[in-house]
Amino acid sequence: MNLMLGDCLERMKEIPDGSVDLTVTSPPYDNLRTYNNSLEWGEHVWKPVLQELFRVTKKGGVVVWVVGDATIKGSETGTSFKQALYAKEIGFNLHDTMIYKKINPMPVAHNRYLPCFEYMFVFSKGKPSSFNPIKTKTTSTGVERYTGTQQESGKFTSHGKSRNLERFLYNIWDFKVGSNQSTKDKIAFDHPAIFPEQLANDHIISWSNENDVVFDPFMGSGTTGKMALLNNRKFIGIEKDAEYFDIGTKRILGATQ
Repeated sequence: MNLMLGDCLERMKEIPDGSVDLTVTSPPYDNLRTYNNSLEWGEHVWKPVLQELFRVTKKGGVVVWVVGDATIKGSETGTSFKQALYAKEIGFNLHDTMIYKKINPMPVAHNRYLPCFEYMFVFSKGKPSSFNPIKTKTTSTGVERYTGTQQESGKFTSHGKSRNLERFLYNIWDFKVGSNQSTKDKIAFDHPAIFPEQLANDHIISWSNENDVVFDPFMGSGTTGKMALLNNRKFIGIEKDAEYFDIGTKRILGATQ
């Protein structure tokens, strides 16, 4: 475990090339929050951050980039799409565009439908080396499929039958949000944007294996780090704000006790 206090653009220079298996992170969304007035954000920041992520990611590694857009003067910024296209420009594959759907979004009164989702862009450096799909039961009992041509009295024998009872999850994931929904760790409640623990957990088990290195350059309240350690992964985290770094550190260390 390696927890670093400081600007991620400076501290990422300490991480060797091609040493990270998986990044799960949620960068600032335009200027929706100030994060104790520590935020400096814009294209001049997120472009070099993505460049550094490409450098430190192993071949076959994955970056999960969870992001949304601000609405300014009645128009969404589209920054999330600009980031995804830039990631492709510098060499990442856009392996999947997933949706993080909020089951209990904050009600907002305006002349649009209630926003309830954010993007989870899955960037990969080449073909992902690891994919451990989370499965769910099919809604029906399954369909018999015949895998052979063995017949007995004009009928297929049981040797040639199989039943599909499970499928991969869809790429829209539902999570509850809010302090008491995302986590039960009261120490994290002082952070304004707590990452759902289940979201981090599900990406970690999907795109990495035990003892792999998981990274979060915007560590915040430490959710990615906590779930990485609980799933027997190694973790590197960077946080710029000293107060949030303290929260994240205590929460991550608490997961190991």
